[in-house]
Amino acid sequence: MIKLEGIGKYWDKSALAEGSERVWGLREVELEITRGEFVTIMGPSGSGKSTLLQILGLLDLPSEGRFLLEGQDVMGLPDRELARIRNRFFGFVFQSFHLLPELNAIENVQLPMTYAGIPARQRVERATELLEKVGLSHRMKHHPRAMSGGEQQRVAIARALANDPGFLFADEPTGNLPSETGRQIMDIIRDLNKEGMTIIMVTHDDALGKMGTRCVKLADGRIVG
Repeated sequence: MIKLEGIGKYWDKSALAEGSERVWGLREVELEITRGEFVTIMGPSGSGKSTLLQILGLLDLPSEGRFLLEGQDVMGLPDRELARIRNRFFGFVFQSFHLLPELNAIENVQLPMTYAGIPARQRVERATELLEKVGLSHRMKHHPRAMSGGEQQRVAIARALANDPGFLFADEPTGNLPSETGRQIMDIIRDLNKEGMTIIMVTHDDALGKMGTRCVKLADGRIVG
């Protein structure tokens, strides 16, 4: 379970002529996400959707408030421990895929396991299994440049699942894809949720927002619904 209590995020703009000014990205966010949920996050541009997702995934830290993961407050943990938590318990899928172009599909999927210190043979077996799961058993040795956008996103999903995380964070995962390809990606994400994976997804698409078990709506950095 993830629980946010009084979360705020701001940045100080000290370069302004009249002195510093605090710019708020999130204010007074109270949010609890339990295991097995499929939570979508929606709101207009600039509402704080991506900022909230980054904080939920510990890619960024809030300026104030408490972040509880399975009851433990992680705010005081050192960066090394936060990185370990992200790598072990969280998986991430982004709009732009973020695959390493010099690595082929199976090598990209192995990356999180490499960082986790998993032996090479186990990495290859797990990566092979995951690429088969997303329907890319025939593309394992292909590099991203030789793949379609939909294939690259499938590789990214397989990579996100490499360490068997409990939480999958997706930021506009179909944003760069044609409609039919986007539907195929969403089918994979919904199947993962049915298997027990907790999904937290940012989207601007009303239809995708309704696919979750719960929709969190943001406006001006605050939860409004």
